[in-house]
Amino acid sequence: LPIYSAEVQFDGARALAAVQTQLNFGTREPGGPGHDACASWMIEYFGQYADSVAADRWNHVTTSGDTLPLVNIIASFNPGNHRRVLLCAHWDTRPIAEHDPDPSRQNSPIPGANDGGSGTAVLLELARVFAATAPEVGVDIVLFDGEDYGDFHAGTDILLGSIRFAQLNSRYRPRIGILLDMIGDTAAKFPYEGHSLTRFRSDVELVWNTAHELGYGNLFPRQNGGYVIDDHIPLHEAGIRCMDIIQMGLPYWHTHGDTIDKLSAETLEAVGRTVAEVVKKVAE
Repeated sequence: LPIYSAEVQFDGARALAAVQTQLNFGTREPGGPGHDACASWMIEYFGQYADSVAADRWNHVTTSGDTLPLVNIIASFNPGNHRRVLLCAHWDTRPIAEHDPDPSRQNSPIPGANDGGSGTAVLLELARVFAATAPEVGVDIVLFDGEDYGDFHAGTDILLGSIRFAQLNSRYRPRIGILLDMIGDTAAKFPYEGHSLTRFRSDVELVWNTAHELGYGNLFPRQNGGYVIDDHIPLHEAGIRCMDIIQMGLPYWHTHGDTIDKLSAETLEAVGRTVAEVVKKVAE
């Protein structure tokens, strides 16, 4: 592993730069121009920091008969420790912009700075942090592909990476799992997500209490949000603990307005430091 000073803090500016790097590849929808190149970069990046890196590749045939090349990326730290933490996000971007105000652009893929890019960037930066100060618990960073491809109303061709991970890891039992989705907005608010609070209240309280202790209570209000269909649902169904930190209701969601100017290094840093502190607490 690379040698750094013992005290390396999560750096929000580096996380924001990791969002920009993803955007530089173009849109990252499965089969799209930037998909393979971005995956290769992330695998190489994690290879600098993690104890092990795996790329789980498979093909998914959609309801319309298209074949999607997909890859989940798994970076593990402290692999010999049976007490583990799951940190995850989806890295793909949506192939359509159905909420874009310009009808002529609704069938083209979104940039995905926040929706895909932000959670991925926080996990990329956390890998650097964990390499510098090894966690005393095992940590598995998982980037899910194919979350945002299909039709959420019909429930088709969505959450593909988390469904795949749950199928292949049905006996995996982390002490806590944290999913990050759309966590970079300049005016972020993360209320409790309904499924997370119902199933894993103690885990949600641990994360929110930690955020408040670190001075980020304004981002993590102790109030109920909605129930969200996201990558934590297939994990729940497989018996894998995972709660969701997510901001819903953003006006640029699934539009071409999901660009890096909507994001804040300070927000990314607040989320990243909160997650890093939770990992420390789980190890105690």
